[in-house]
Amino acid sequence: MSLMIHNTLTNSKEEFVTIEPGKVKMYVCGVTVYDDIHMGHARSMIVFDTVARYLRYLGYEVTHVTNFTDVDDKIIIKAAKEGIEPLELSQRYIEKYFEDAAKLGINKADIYPKASECIGDIIDMVQKIIDNGYAYPTEDGSVYFSVRKVENYGRLTKRGLDEMQSSGRIAADEMKKDPMDFAVWKAAKPGEVSWDSPWGKGRPGWHIECSAMIDKYLGEQIDIHGGGNDLIFPHHENEILQTEAVTGKPLSNYWMHNGMLQVKGHGMSKEEKMSKSLGNFFTVKDVAEKFDTSTIRFYFLNTHYMSPLVYGEDMLEEAKAALGRILNNYGDLKSYVKTAPEGDAESDDCCDLIEGYRQAFRDAMDDDFNTRQAIEVLFQMVRATNKSMADKTLSKKAAQRHIALIDEFNGILNIIPEEEEDDGTLDSVMSILIDLRAELRKNKMYNLADMIRDRLGEAGIRLEDSSDGAKWKKV
Repeated sequence: MSLMIHNTLTNSKEEFVTIEPGKVKMYVCGVTVYDDIHMGHARSMIVFDTVARYLRYLGYEVTHVTNFTDVDDKIIIKAAKEGIEPLELSQRYIEKYFEDAAKLGINKADIYPKASECIGDIIDMVQKIIDNGYAYPTEDGSVYFSVRKVENYGRLTKRGLDEMQSSGRIAADEMKKDPMDFAVWKAAKPGEVSWDSPWGKGRPGWHIECSAMIDKYLGEQIDIHGGGNDLIFPHHENEILQTEAVTGKPLSNYWMHNGMLQVKGHGMSKEEKMSKSLGNFFTVKDVAEKFDTSTIRFYFLNTHYMSPLVYGEDMLEEAKAALGRILNNYGDLKSYVKTAPEGDAESDDCCDLIEGYRQAFRDAMDDDFNTRQAIEVLFQMVRATNKSMADKTLSKKAAQRHIALIDEFNGILNIIPEEEEDDGTLDSVMSILIDLRAELRKNKMYNLADMIRDRLGEAGIRLEDSSDGAKWKKV
């Protein structure tokens, strides 16, 4: 089965074929850096981190670019309130972004361009759009894109210009020739951060920065353009117009959009998307104080990326419990190999079983990165190996192969925490405590024996009594 991707442009799954064999150029819209990132941002970050991980697993050479919008009205307003320069404010939140991204287990993108560092490229692109007859400067020094010059606007949303205009989402501006026109360059207001341009001092419009960054770092055409589905209109629609007005070529062959993270509560009768503007957001920093990286990633990846997802701590608790079954099995396998029968891990049955799990996992991921189904493959492994370990029919080498396969899958999902290096001290200490507890139980000092068990549980170590004696594991 070839990798199939749901393409927003065609509203269908299509076989993934790259522009250049073996290479993927992927651009994902980043955040406007004026505050801490929230869990809605986290979903998109984890989704496209996983996409990049899987593409690399398949052997592609991936160039992943994610931008920072560091020049924006929200940044200017907040910086003014704090009495600092806008770029100082945005740099502060860029640094916090990377701190929070680490809490999400995100591999860094290859390039993180900033709008403020691409001004020359943006001005050049605006000038080309004007020269090609698709944009016009105004008296105040702004430049607007003329949408009526384009015949097929609305390719992503499947809506015409008149329908979009009647939606009420278009801001009125007396400088525009048409209400649907949008700014590719904004004239500076007194005291605002600005740069010199052929049309006067100003700053980039929101949409133009992505078009210019893509052209600068990835070229005229890319394989995958990603982002949340709230960016389809107007941001991604307008990106298409700007870029094609310059190149005459499709901007991206595949458009991927993750569903919104929704919140219910705060007096709302129904779910609404998580956003700062609605005031219903939960920051990654705060959530990460209660839940670890693995739980947060599992919570997001246990739903298909296109589906809406409702946020709540109860949902994260459920994710933690479900993930615990995988983590317990993983730990049990590692303990089991110490005493497991040798057996034959190279038998046809064992090889077929391992390869079957691998193929099922790949089939799930090849079906539009269906991490929900891929995780179900892990649960199938959990159920099967738990039974064979209990029956002691799983050989040592077979157990080792299952561990290696879980590690292989985890390289894509990143839902199993890295183990701390152990020099053997913990094993020695636990052996002493287990022997002490056994002696206490032998002498009917159950309160003290239970206290050892409970205190270890509080420290994240679970004791399990069996016919072979007590065993321990980290939880």
